[in-house]
Amino acid sequence: MNPANPVSPVRSASPVRILLCDDHVVVRAGLLALLGSEPDIEVVGEAGSGEEAVAMAAKLTPDVVLMDLQLGTGIDGVEATRRIAPTGVHVLVLTTYDTDADITRAIEAGATGYLLKAERPEELFTAIRSAAQGRTTLSPPVASRVMDRMRGAARPALTERETDILGQLAHGLGNREIARALFISEATVKTHLGRIYAKLGVDTRSGAVAVAKEQRLLP
Repeated sequence: MNPANPVSPVRSASPVRILLCDDHVVVRAGLLALLGSEPDIEVVGEAGSGEEAVAMAAKLTPDVVLMDLQLGTGIDGVEATRRIAPTGVHVLVLTTYDTDADITRAIEAGATGYLLKAERPEELFTAIRSAAQGRTTLSPPVASRVMDRMRGAARPALTERETDILGQLAHGLGNREIARALFISEATVKTHLGRIYAKLGVDTRSGAVAVAKEQRLLP
């Protein structure tokens, strides 16, 4: 559950004070009931928006803000995290979203941990206690994605021709159109695409474009 810190956190004498932030009332009610079963965890407030979470975190100074990423109107969970993290309040993301972009944005914003809502209650409790101690906790699928991205940093750089083809892909061109634009054969385009996919660790055109944008490989 916690690849960075495998040792289970010690329960403190005083309860871990939690601020819940989720724009769904039913979700907050469920979390409130769930966390109420743990004597060393206390929910001190509920926020339904990012702005409300920022204001309540400043007022209540909880140990941990349990933060969803998608919060309807207003600022999202990443921006709320970016505003809360510098105050010393730990933010534990609890969301259904596990894309590379979401994970990267949350971690760069200062989130202490990133947990998926599909995790078991016991994993959530452990993550909250770890976050209260400032320890990083990542759901296994999230940890795998982070490791994949780290490995991806060592991938071979794209050649100038591969970059040209990737740029054409980003504009939605098909193999025949790319071949005409670059004055090469379709067979050559397919060969280059195979090399691009291998270097970026993807197997689709859309995946190649997405990774290229994330890694800023396109001019």
